[in-house]
Amino acid sequence: MESSSQEEISVADEAVDKSSFKTCSQIAFYRRQKHLCPGKSLYRALLDTVELSDSSVKFQITNEECKVPLLVEFYEIEGSIFRLKVNEIAPLKPRYQVPDVLIKEPASLRLTISQRDAGKLVLSCSSEDQQLHITVNPFQMQLVSKNEIVLSMNTNGLLYFEHLQHPPPIRESTLQKRADGSADSSEENQEDLGLWEEKFGSFSDIKASGPSSVGLDFSLHGYEHVYGIPQHAETLLLKNTREIGKVSSYQGIRGRVFFWIPQLCPSDNDVYRLYNLDVFGYKIHNKMGIYGSVPLLLAHKPDRTIGVFWLNSSETLVEIATKAAAEADLSRTPELSKQRVLPQTDVRWMSESGIIDTFILMGPHSFDTFKQYAELTGTQSLPPLFSLGYHQSRWNYEDENDVKEVDAGFDKYCIPYDVIWLDIEHTDGKRYFTWDKKKFCNPDRMQKELMKKKRKLVVIVDPHIKVDPQYAIYTQAKGKGYFVKDRTGKDFEGLCWPGLSSYLDFTNPNVREWYADQFAFKNYKGSSEILFVWNDMNEPSVFKGVELTMQKDAVHHGSWEHRDVHNLYGFYQQMATAEGLIRRSGELERPFVLTRSFFAGSQKYGAVWTGDNRADWSYLKISIPMLLTLSMVGISFCGVDVGGFIGNPSPELLVRWYQAGALQPFFRGHANMHTKRREPWLFGKENTQIIREAIKERYSLLPYLYSLFYRAHTAAEPVMRPVWVEFPKELKTFGIEDEYMLGNALLVYPVTEPKATAVDVFLPGSQEIWYDFRRFRRLEGQGTLKIPVTLNSIPVIQRGGTIIPLKTSVGKSTEWMTDVPYELHVALDYKETATGELYLDDGHSFQYLHKKQFLLRKFTFQECVFSSRCADEKGLFHTRCVVEQVLILGMKKQPSSVIARIHGGKDKAVVFTYDAKSSVLTLKKLSLNISIDWEIEIK
Repeated sequence: MESSSQEEISVADEAVDKSSFKTCSQIAFYRRQKHLCPGKSLYRALLDTVELSDSSVKFQITNEECKVPLLVEFYEIEGSIFRLKVNEIAPLKPRYQVPDVLIKEPASLRLTISQRDAGKLVLSCSSEDQQLHITVNPFQMQLVSKNEIVLSMNTNGLLYFEHLQHPPPIRESTLQKRADGSADSSEENQEDLGLWEEKFGSFSDIKASGPSSVGLDFSLHGYEHVYGIPQHAETLLLKNTREIGKVSSYQGIRGRVFFWIPQLCPSDNDVYRLYNLDVFGYKIHNKMGIYGSVPLLLAHKPDRTIGVFWLNSSETLVEIATKAAAEADLSRTPELSKQRVLPQTDVRWMSESGIIDTFILMGPHSFDTFKQYAELTGTQSLPPLFSLGYHQSRWNYEDENDVKEVDAGFDKYCIPYDVIWLDIEHTDGKRYFTWDKKKFCNPDRMQKELMKKKRKLVVIVDPHIKVDPQYAIYTQAKGKGYFVKDRTGKDFEGLCWPGLSSYLDFTNPNVREWYADQFAFKNYKGSSEILFVWNDMNEPSVFKGVELTMQKDAVHHGSWEHRDVHNLYGFYQQMATAEGLIRRSGELERPFVLTRSFFAGSQKYGAVWTGDNRADWSYLKISIPMLLTLSMVGISFCGVDVGGFIGNPSPELLVRWYQAGALQPFFRGHANMHTKRREPWLFGKENTQIIREAIKERYSLLPYLYSLFYRAHTAAEPVMRPVWVEFPKELKTFGIEDEYMLGNALLVYPVTEPKATAVDVFLPGSQEIWYDFRRFRRLEGQGTLKIPVTLNSIPVIQRGGTIIPLKTSVGKSTEWMTDVPYELHVALDYKETATGELYLDDGHSFQYLHKKQFLLRKFTFQECVFSSRCADEKGLFHTRCVVEQVLILGMKKQPSSVIARIHGGKDKAVVFTYDAKSSVLTLKKLSLNISIDWEIEIK
């Protein structure tokens, strides 16, 4: 029986009006920082304080008005990475510095002084073509590569640092009134600036340490295309957020002067907000913060990609302004002086607390930049193979019989799937780690039935804990002091799905250790080795709280305020959950954890999805740039709620969403409890057939997908990537967001408009050859092609020069397909060559890592010889699986014979067919073991 004193909680408590969330003008630290306008910086470098060590250069800067010095630290890190830290020299108390996100303390290299005078300091880096230029007054820093300024800091004088202060005398929270009733102007100003107290609606945020925000501007020279800083329901290319300022100039290197040319740039006068919030049915083309944050911005131009990683977990705002700059080369005589107009993007970062801790990733290529970021925060974890299959979810499957019937439905309609999901209603009154005693009275039996079919179960485990003295999880956590506190020292309590709840303090390593133990089979009764976990509501979501989240003056482990750690909360829950699943298996099995809230480094712990989307064509369309943005900042294992979480999709929209989702990294159908049931077979025979084919194609492509995840795990290469990443010099690709590359081999164009009969697909590369993935025919023409479409499929195009491994048939789930033979699709480029690879392991354990139980094969086609070779001699995994068939696309003439040659064995004649109309050569009945070296000679 639920406590009668508790309020009835419903979806209406989450689906609040958007006025419940702040606009940027309602954020006090933003208003304060905006008082500092672009211009000459107030800071001056003190060169007499320079300290040069083996690992860094340190010096002080001082504000010409307040005279309080700051400490600047600059590091060169192995791999063409630079780090800038700015902090108070002697703060009243330590300022928060983000722990646990970096996988290790980066190894530094020695900088050397190459020039020093009264106004400037030049440091040479380990790479001879890179230098750091430090200007004294006003304080500025420039990173120079090959005599070109790549990036400069504080160019616009927007370095901002609020020093911690002693609290003022106790005063009333409301404005003091004079005898005549008017407000005291100084009090009114303090109230407006939110220095010690900030109000929003009925909420009041008390700031024990006063204002503590930091900010810095960066100028990216030569760049006008910038990406990243998820999560927003926005375009792939980041938009201008403010108008361009007045004409100004500064002295550059080698006598160059740069003049800013003001121009009208599109701007909605809003900033990108990085603040994790539960926004039910978020608006699209909006810069408000939603579920997760990764403060990594990427900038690209044809000859270079760079990144700026702003390591700060407090609320962060980002302004962007792209403009043109005319460069005058003053090394020439006036009559010979030339000007050229270069683009420039100015990026201003502003955070509510913490320190300035920034990493500059110098590329120069996009894949270098991805790897540099991974060197800091880690790569995408290698997911278990089952998690790349299809996931069927709903809020909620009603009971064990409902689960049984849905599972049987997939078999009846011959649709493969791997995982069925249970939302909050499966628990005993929203008490996580429990089961509803009536609806799920025998979870062991239910999981054994799924196990027989080689399928898995995912259950939801949210971070809020029901306040209930009879609930063991609550009483244990309360007894140990494991909940977040309010500012008075009591357990913070707020409303969520269970009613009144307390919130576990995942920033505390002891809490994470204890929480991980709750997943042990002896503690989580009714769980099994096929049960995996979904972390939701972990922004954290607090119904009827300020902006539906926790108050910023709540207190965490180490006496840090919630304002300091807010964006880390979900990151830490997923970390603890993943550790719990690993630990319950004796450190043997890979976990699967999906999280809604995330931060930089979340890729190490599992998957992410885009939250509560709507069943609307516009949400299908915006999902593509949202997923591409996540992929570029290291989170390759990402997906959306197929069909839309809110509302009822039309059959056409549902079909199109399945076709898109089947070719994206994480593939789950999900909907809320107020929608109509939408299992794939409920929309008529024709639509069922189309959805079935989309899912089956996904399963046939699993060898390719799994190999892409291996590349993401070992080399930080995004699984799903913008077209420009593969074609970095092709300007037309820089803004493309309606098509994408799946790995380097497949170009995918989801259909996102109703009743479409044709789509305009851009095929990049002047020398590239592209083939229809399903019909194998070469597509004629370059650039934008109008391709006819029907409801049956979406354009999927294989790039010439690539080899894709597939399975020849699909099973009921991934486990049924272990020994199914392979088929290789070889698409020849203009040189009549192709390469590809296949990664293989047991699909579930860590033996690939600890015992080298993996297999990496490289396939090559050159001069009419197709070969399979070992690509990593350390791999020891063996399989009985064989390559049964090879299709060679773009084969210009029919061969006279084909011979297979196994190393150390006899030659074998190969059965083949040749289609002259499509120029496809099919090699059949090969039975060549995938583990060994062999080659096929075509004569």
